[in-house]
Amino acid sequence: MSGKFITFEGVEGSGKTTQIALLADYFKSLGHDVVLTKEPGGTKIGAKLRALILDPETKLSAQNTEVLLFYADRLEHVETVIKPALAAGEIVLCDRYIDSTTAYQIGGRGVNPDIINTLNTLINLMPTQTILLDISPTEGLTRAKSRGQLDRFEQEAIEFHERLRTQYLKTAAENPDRITVISVSGKSIEAVFEDILKIISI
Repeated sequence: MSGKFITFEGVEGSGKTTQIALLADYFKSLGHDVVLTKEPGGTKIGAKLRALILDPETKLSAQNTEVLLFYADRLEHVETVIKPALAAGEIVLCDRYIDSTTAYQIGGRGVNPDIINTLNTLINLMPTQTILLDISPTEGLTRAKSRGQLDRFEQEAIEFHERLRTQYLKTAAENPDRITVISVSGKSIEAVFEDILKIISI
């Protein structure tokens, strides 16, 4: 595959969606072909799974049901969107990917890491580069609440979100060649984007 696969990660309210859109516009201005996508929800099937997963009314009884829904979304996404774009030499920008699963399922839900590792073998595709936008969960959730109704994850207790952040930073420390942490706390959108441009590579 000759394209570049760049993912954005972070706790709720970290500004991923805003920054990834700015980066997509930047790359397009340079003449690059860009695919802007997200997980869950990057395919038609994924959009239905996203609605189910994020709906506050969704109640799941078995611990591993949620993670399997995420991987059903990911398998379809990788095979029908990401791999074809990379094969065509395009830049793929993805709002959340495998590191979100590690943070939310292992850190947040306490899923056995062996389950995640086994499921990852079905994917066998890691990002070229990952940008982790770091912010305190308290500040991030305040931002999220300002957007309107909270989804199923945003409604979790603050302790859940603290565990997410801890896991994200742990994953970043274990993968320094791939993941760059950018603090967004108290920064303007423009300042964060400037930080991203300093470290982005294509």
